[in-house]
Amino acid sequence: MGPAACLPSPPTRNCRMSIRTVVVCEAQVPFVTGGSEYHVRALVDQLKKHGFSTELVRLPFKEYPVEEILPHAAAWRLIDLSESNGDPIDLVIGTKFPTYFVRHHNKVVWLIHQCRPAYELCGTKFSNFNHADKDVGVRERIIDLDRQMLGECHKRFTNAANTATRLRHFNGLDAEPLYHPPQLADRLRPGEYGDYVLSVGRLEPIKRIDLALRAMQYVDPPTRLVVVGNGSKRKALETLAVTLQVSDRVTFLGQVNDTQLIDLYAGALTVLYAPYDEDYGYITLEAFLSRKPVITATDSGGTLEFVRDGVNGIVCEPTAEEVGSAVNAFSSDRKRAAEYGGTGLERARSVTWDGVIEKLTSP
Repeated sequence: MGPAACLPSPPTRNCRMSIRTVVVCEAQVPFVTGGSEYHVRALVDQLKKHGFSTELVRLPFKEYPVEEILPHAAAWRLIDLSESNGDPIDLVIGTKFPTYFVRHHNKVVWLIHQCRPAYELCGTKFSNFNHADKDVGVRERIIDLDRQMLGECHKRFTNAANTATRLRHFNGLDAEPLYHPPQLADRLRPGEYGDYVLSVGRLEPIKRIDLALRAMQYVDPPTRLVVVGNGSKRKALETLAVTLQVSDRVTFLGQVNDTQLIDLYAGALTVLYAPYDEDYGYITLEAFLSRKPVITATDSGGTLEFVRDGVNGIVCEPTAEEVGSAVNAFSSDRKRAAEYGGTGLERARSVTWDGVIEKLTSP
C-alpha cells in the first residue's frame, strides 16, 4: 500500500469559527522559483494586508524518482496544524500537491496544480511516469489519495478553470476557479511597440521555448526574440538557436530583476507565451497589464481563459510557421497590436485580490 496507506484522520471542524489566524502551506522545490512560488508568497502578503495573522509553512518536495512521491505526501499528512504553542489556528490553505494532505479541522484548498506527471502529463514527454507496473500503482495511489485529501477540504478553489476541469475529470471533485493578479500588477506599465517579441518563463520543456526559436525562422527581420528566464534546458536552447541559424536575432537574458522585466514588457511588440496545457500562467496577465497582445497556442490550457483570438491576441496552432505568422501580423500592423493590447489591459484590470481573500476566508 505504500507509506501513505495508513494516514491519520483530520480533526473535527467547527463551522462557526471566526477566522483570525491563517497558515498557508507550500511544497517548495529547493532553488527553484516560478509562478507557483510567486502565487503563494503573494497570497501570504495579501492575507496580512487584509488583517489576518498569517504564517507560511513549507516542506521541500520533489517528484522524482517516482518512488519518492508518496513518502513526501505522507510527510505532509503527519502534520497537524490545529494549534501552535497552545493557540488555535483558525484556517489552513493548501496550494499544490501534496500540501492539502495536512491535517486541520478547517482546511480549504486553492489548487495551483496536482502531481501533473501522474495525471494529464502521464504518457507524454513531460512526465517521468511510464506504463511499468510500479508506476501504474503509484499513479493510481496518488489519484486515490488526492480524491480523499481534497475531499476533506470544506471549500475547493483552483487557480484556473483548466485546473478545475482536470480535478473534475480525474477525481470527480468540483472546484471554483479563483483568479488573482500577477506579482507586478501595480508596477507594470505600457510603452512603445518595439522590434522584439518577449518570451518569459522557465526554460523547461513544458514551456516550449523551442517553439519560439523555431518560429523565428518564419519571422521577418528585423523583429527579434528576447528570452527571459533560466532552467535546465538553457544550453540546449542556445544550441538550437545556433542550429536554426537564428541566434543573431535571439537574446537569452537569463533571470532579470523586476525593474528590468517591467521595462522589457513595456518595450515589447508582443508577448509570446505558448506552454503546453498551462494551469494559469502569470505571463498572460503581465503582458496585458503592459498593454501588449499575447500570442498563444490552441493547446496552451489556462492562457486560453484570457486570450481571445482576434480580440486581445492571436491563438494559433503550436507550429513554428503559425507562430511566426502571428508575430508578423503584429510587426506589420502596430496599430493592431496596440488595439489588442488595450483590450487585454481592460481584461487584466478586472482581476483583483479582494475577491480572492474574501472567498478563501469566508465561513
